[in-house]
Amino acid sequence: MSSAKIWLSSPHMGGTEQRYVNEAFESNWIAPLGPNVTGFENALQSYLGGIAEVAALSSGTAALHLSLIMLGVQAGDEVICQSMTFSASANPIAYQGATPIFIDSESDTWNMCPVALENAIKDRIALGKKPKAIIAVHLYGMPYKVDEINRIAAAYAIPVIEDSAEALGSTYKGQSCGTFGQFGILSFNGNKIITTSGGGALVVKDQELKKKIIFLSTQARDEAPHYQHSVIGYNYRMSNICAGIGRGQMEVLDDHVALRRKVNQYYRNYFKNIEGITVLQEPTADYFSNHWLTTIYIDPVIFGVTAAEELRLMLDADNIESRPLWKPMHLQPVFEKAPYYGGTTAEELFKNGLCLPSGSNMTDAEMERIGTVLDMFFKLKLSEAF
Repeated sequence: MSSAKIWLSSPHMGGTEQRYVNEAFESNWIAPLGPNVTGFENALQSYLGGIAEVAALSSGTAALHLSLIMLGVQAGDEVICQSMTFSASANPIAYQGATPIFIDSESDTWNMCPVALENAIKDRIALGKKPKAIIAVHLYGMPYKVDEINRIAAAYAIPVIEDSAEALGSTYKGQSCGTFGQFGILSFNGNKIITTSGGGALVVKDQELKKKIIFLSTQARDEAPHYQHSVIGYNYRMSNICAGIGRGQMEVLDDHVALRRKVNQYYRNYFKNIEGITVLQEPTADYFSNHWLTTIYIDPVIFGVTAAEELRLMLDADNIESRPLWKPMHLQPVFEKAPYYGGTTAEELFKNGLCLPSGSNMTDAEMERIGTVLDMFFKLKLSEAF
């Protein structure tokens, strides 16, 4: 009999989600608005420090798309985007007919490199194409270099869209990720630190911006007794059912962050005496990561150029899910013609990195099982070295 599957990051319910969903059914609020939507938005706004407004939407991708629309991004424009990220960070650029300009990572946080960013901005301006926005990502929950990136953005008057899809619960200098940019993106997909089964949110600076976002996300219907539309709208609002799940999840968000960080600490303790393994961790005390996923870099000089894939396959053989790091967007076939600035940091991370199981609902027995496979792998690698 095979062992039960250990997932990379599975949904983790807290217990009260069903109550909020039941209330929606009992009151017949089965619609893309209602008490749960309002309650979920209020809970998120409070969690983020009360310094921003939140609009609950159908996905993080929808939130990013609407932020580009709000910034006036159109066909022929250029938008700077971190290359090492999930495709949802870049796809909305293409939705608008704009061109993504991809930027390499730096080695401290694995996020957007400030040096490559400024080089790209200078070069695009020299070519007569000043970028309309910068999409910076808090990869795997690790805050990007907020001060450096935002300073460069301000110097060239380019707005920052902060992709915090993986970073709810992370902070930089005590401030919540998602509140540093002109717009912030949150995701509640099934594998995120909290989930609404599918969903996202757009974090904005004031109530007026929120009203505009809600207007666009509900098909941009004008105030009239009939259906009248003066601009293109979208069906992007979150349902009251999904928001009910989110309200319950908000009650355990801090617990989920603590549990993910506990898993991360387990891996850090495991790897601390193994030369050639780097666990992504906060570079200074200014950074606080939710450690949505624990990620490692395996030195190819010590362990070989195929070590990451070998470990992935060994874990998979024991029914344990792991995953390569995000393949950089500039290496993706769909974006192969897009401009790219930087070196090979993102490419090397992709080739030699691995995401390890990190769910907040993993048991001690499951962690021990993962440890047993890791023991087997490094024992094998050690024997190969002699």
